[in-house]
Amino acid sequence: MINFFLFIGIMFIFTFLAGRLIEKLKVPWIFASLVFGFLLAAYNPFASITSSPEFEFLAQFGMYLLLFVIGLKLDLSELSKLGRFIVEATFFIILFEAFFGTLLVHFVFGYEWFTSFVVALSFATVGEAILIPILDEFNIVNTKLGQSIIGIGTLDDIIEIIALILTIFLVGSSAKVPQVHTSMIVGSLFALLVLAFGLTKLKKEGRQFSFLKIETTFLFVLFILFLFLGVGEYAHATAIAALLAGIAIRTFLPEERMKTIESEIKTMCYGFFAPFFFVWVGVEMNVAYLAAYPLLIILVVLVSNSAKILASWIAGRKRLGTKESILLGIGLSIRFSTSIIIVKMLFESGIIGSELYSVIVASSIVFKFIIPLLFSHLILRWHLQKKEVTT
Repeated sequence: MINFFLFIGIMFIFTFLAGRLIEKLKVPWIFASLVFGFLLAAYNPFASITSSPEFEFLAQFGMYLLLFVIGLKLDLSELSKLGRFIVEATFFIILFEAFFGTLLVHFVFGYEWFTSFVVALSFATVGEAILIPILDEFNIVNTKLGQSIIGIGTLDDIIEIIALILTIFLVGSSAKVPQVHTSMIVGSLFALLVLAFGLTKLKKEGRQFSFLKIETTFLFVLFILFLFLGVGEYAHATAIAALLAGIAIRTFLPEERMKTIESEIKTMCYGFFAPFFFVWVGVEMNVAYLAAYPLLIILVVLVSNSAKILASWIAGRKRLGTKESILLGIGLSIRFSTSIIIVKMLFESGIIGSELYSVIVASSIVFKFIIPLLFSHLILRWHLQKKEVTT
């Protein structure tokens, strides 16, 4: 019988080997863990391990670290520099897709309107980080198309925060956690905001970390992360707590220390904890339901992608042109960890069932494998890789 340590070894070697293969498809290697989890959902000889408290703890901490990394990357000063087109296009494209997604979840899966909106909004968010290597490969990072994708993806982080907050209120007010009251949720979030705001006002004190050893600084960063998680735990707001901790650390630490710390945190996150989270996401998919209703996956993909492309064409055709605005919509259809985290939180709290959860995760897998290939193919076919860069 395989023990816990041998299972971890199998999980890591699968992620390593399969990750190298899917990278050739321009898909981040970390999603090999999601594939591993999906395979276990079909046949799981390690059910006692993947359902153990130890595994779930590591998976949950992987989720918190992913949110912490997202917070570390969120530069609020850069958001203020985004132009009017980026701001208007971001909210129009995301809300346009969320509108049609809400209708889909409500009428097809039968969920009430607010839950349908939260699910649709989370699924409408963008994982532009997956496309940046492709933009760089074809030398279009500094084109209007490349800058639009990066700009919308950057401002999209704010919408992700809004989606997380809505999710936390939905979870906190659900019948599954009756002990959590609105006042406690508000109080916990208020305390987190005070802590985050307080750290941003201590920039002078933060400069002292330039002279401390990186190991000592790393311990302080972990203290801040767990402090925020501890405060957020009182109202089941640990997800937003991890995100706010990352934002606070970014504004508190000096830039030269921030680069090193971010690298260390990413290594710990993606190199150890994140695979647990993605396996955890995949292993709880309802494969029997997906096999019985595969057209639901196609429906979600078509509705979501069509809405994103149409909204991008409406918002960007005058500024970018027809082909570039279509590529914008295709590129923005890629999803990353935040949408999966939100759907996982809703599923674990019992707000959505395994059917909707499985279809959403399966749709995310489809997007992660198809969109990068389609995006690269159209750039070559439409001869956009040599477009003159903007100044």
